[in-house]
Amino acid sequence: MTGIVKCLVWDLDDTLWRGVVLEGDRPAPLAAAVTTLRELDRRGILHAVASRGHPAAATRHLADVGLAGLFCAVEVGWADKSHAVRRIAETLNIGLGTLAFVDNDPVELAEVARALPDVRCYPATAVAGLPTLPEFQPIVTEEARRRREMYQVDRRRRTAEEEWAGPSADFLASLELVMTVRPGTEADLNRAHELTVRTHQLNSTGITYGPDELRRLCDAEDHEVTVAELADRFGSYGMIGLGVTRLTASESVLELLLMSCRVVSRGAGAVLLDHLVHRALAAGRQPVARFVPTPVNRLMLVTLRFAGFEVAGRDGDQLRLAVPADRPPRDRPSYMRVIDHTGGAR
Repeated sequence: MTGIVKCLVWDLDDTLWRGVVLEGDRPAPLAAAVTTLRELDRRGILHAVASRGHPAAATRHLADVGLAGLFCAVEVGWADKSHAVRRIAETLNIGLGTLAFVDNDPVELAEVARALPDVRCYPATAVAGLPTLPEFQPIVTEEARRRREMYQVDRRRRTAEEEWAGPSADFLASLELVMTVRPGTEADLNRAHELTVRTHQLNSTGITYGPDELRRLCDAEDHEVTVAELADRFGSYGMIGLGVTRLTASESVLELLLMSCRVVSRGAGAVLLDHLVHRALAAGRQPVARFVPTPVNRLMLVTLRFAGFEVAGRDGDQLRLAVPADRPPRDRPSYMRVIDHTGGAR
């Protein structure tokens, strides 16, 4: 297993603290665990809980020791830990391969490892050293430092959606979504690189660009690097999309399109793609896209096809897709306003 961990899932009793809350203990968190919690949080790695016990007692003790605000998802009960970890991945809308799990009980570790082989598992004795491991060392951007806050805001969004009594389309409209699309700049390079490394399910080619390569592409006359930010009435989602387009005399070739998994339910990928198609057509170029299948990015191919891209050729696993010249213009979705800072067609 490779790649950066996005979320560390914690057992509580005898892992985060020494003692069993349900048995009446009121243990203080272990100093090494708190240090690791706060350091990984500063790096933009999320924290969640998968532990045995009664939910109310566990969450109350987390609040009593001042740590409740550090966790984006809490699963406490008597089911298998693997079930709890899977629910956390679903709640946070991230892949199992980006989760790690820490527990003092080797039986619990073995159960999770067997049921969820993509999840990285660590014994509680390794907690102090986790920040030194490569998989816990992402690029730390300003947005990364606010990641927990953004996920917690998103939890309030989900609660509002669950309580919404009307059609889902009306809830989307109620969010007052605004996407801002603009050229990538020097200030965006680290976050754009982070997005290419963290985003796999909605990455059209599986490419990851380093900051130096992105800088070169931003300055190149024959390329456009486009970033997208999203906000709604609850707050900002931050930078959630990236497009890298190669320009020729007759074509606008989308070399990479990726979208944060956090906004997949908002249709943001389709909106950004629609913007790039309109921009290409306005410049008199045919919109073309490359797609390279990976084990997890089929949803991006579906997004491209719904946007009007049709398969125009194949080179091994790589697909060439293009929007037919006679495709009728598509209406942009009414539930999301797009602010365009990309300037005139090139």
